[in-house]
Amino acid sequence: MRKTDLAQVKSLSIRDRVSNAFIESRLWEMQYETFNLHEEILVFESDQEIQSALYHGANTIPLETNLISQKAFAQYLIQAKRRSSSLVGPVNEVLALWKLLKPHWGIARDIRANQPLLNIDQPPLLAPDPLVRRVLPREIDLLLPACISMFTEEVGVSPVTGGGLNAYRGRISELISTGRSLARIDRGEVVFKAEIGVLTDAVCQVQGVWVPPQYRGRGFAKAGMAAVVDYARRHFAPNVSLYVNDYNERARAIYKKVGFTQHSTFATVLF
Repeated sequence: MRKTDLAQVKSLSIRDRVSNAFIESRLWEMQYETFNLHEEILVFESDQEIQSALYHGANTIPLETNLISQKAFAQYLIQAKRRSSSLVGPVNEVLALWKLLKPHWGIARDIRANQPLLNIDQPPLLAPDPLVRRVLPREIDLLLPACISMFTEEVGVSPVTGGGLNAYRGRISELISTGRSLARIDRGEVVFKAEIGVLTDAVCQVQGVWVPPQYRGRGFAKAGMAAVVDYARRHFAPNVSLYVNDYNERARAIYKKVGFTQHSTFATVLF
């Protein structure tokens, strides 16, 4: 992509910095990374202006798409080899794209058509757990099993299936080294953990929130999330967001007590 392209796509992303945080974060990285990422961002132009964009990498994520650009992107994606594990983003755009792609991409493993995207831009309403802290690099072998368990429970497939252990371990190690992995560890056991994944100067997106089954119902998640919000707003960005499945009533109740409110709605199609 040309620098002018980057500027135009960024102007699209900042229309809604919470919903579009992932693409904005990739655009920021494209300015500094030495290898070429232009194939990850597809653009749709009209009258020599970029009207819509699509991120197509590990995930496929639409940006300000409409019926016309969705058809154009779908034609490209049908011809190209699918390399993403999910189609995710604003609900209307995702479901419209999936309707066009479904006859060609086949049956989805799961469709999560109602995922509230939550946001908090103020201090948490609950007292943070003082025992939630940054995970240390030497604790990766302690944290990794919790990360694998959380991912498997949430997505329905292990992240290390098919020889993916080293890559997944590398990703977790990166989050730890950059201060974006938080946990409460009691007597050598993780009782709460979360990571800060997507990051821009305006928004950081929390992922991987998890409490082991034997510790649920004891308040670790509420106080832990309050600690994550407090830490993230002090160290990274004023807005803290995450998205959650609509049927996960327990998690939604916890996030509401911490102070999260719904910003928009996402959908995810998993392959």
